Amino acid sequence: MADGPELITVGQLARRVGLTAKALRHYDRVGLLAPAVVDPDTGYRFYGPDQVADARLVGLLRSVDVPLEQVRACLAAPHDQAVVQQVLLQHRRRLQARLDRVRGDLHRTDHLIEDGVTTPMTDQDTQQQTPQTTGDERRIAVDLFNGVWRLLEQEDRSVEEDDRMLHMAHASRYHWGQIGAPVNLSRGEWQCSRVYAVLGRSEPALHHATRGLEICRANDIGDWDLAYAYESLARAHAVAGDKEQARTWTEQALAAAEDIAEDEDRELVLTDLESIPGQPRFW
Repeated sequence: MADGPELITVGQLARRVGLTAKALRHYDRVGLLAPAVVDPDTGYRFYGPDQVADARLVGLLRSVDVPLEQVRACLAAPHDQAVVQQVLLQHRRRLQARLDRVRGDLHRTDHLIEDGVTTPMTDQDTQQQTPQTTGDERRIAVDLFNGVWRLLEQEDRSVEEDDRMLHMAHASRYHWGQIGAPVNLSRGEWQCSRVYAVLGRSEPALHHATRGLEICRANDIGDWDLAYAYESLARAHAVAGDKEQARTWTEQALAAAEDIAEDEDRELVLTDLESIPGQPRFW
């Protein structure tokens, strides 16, 4: 069977939309993007001109790892930009939660390296015990800090969980203030700023981001912590709708990231900067 003037081979479609022929065959097998015609003798796939836009949309969404079922929902309403926008917003929340999980793991690993591996207290233990009864205010600070990360990692938090996350961040910062080094205080301020930014509250996010940077500068703290102090200011300004200031602080974070010793830490900062709403990519 030869393709007519209105039909496109799988190879031609692949070249036009930036996908591979293998990917198009896969999307056919999973029922996402079926060809208009399949030659019964050769099995060759042919697509109609009206499928070019669908294939291009599939390629764009899959390039940022939007799940297949969500791509399917977009194809079911190809001319409804509101559907595509909602899918992308949901996917962004999933990516942010994934990024928070990675960052949380990194922070918890740092604490394990610094403090050694011990059996952590449960949330109930944290609520029932005090530094005076346990003699371990540092452990309470760590457990609260990590508890905030667990809540940040949740994609769908209740209002009560948002409140709990906020209070835990402040409580962790308080306990670090009793026994922590300046770097712990800076990280505590950063976490408070991040929580407020996630909750869409720009003024306290800016306040705690500014305090975090002040602590870094006063104590000559650099590397990863300084870059994240700038990142928190960029994010807080973005939440406030000040794109110019958000860009200024993002550029400061990028400059600081160049001095980060570990490649993986630098990559994490750069990835986090990309997640700031409304900011173009600078790298």
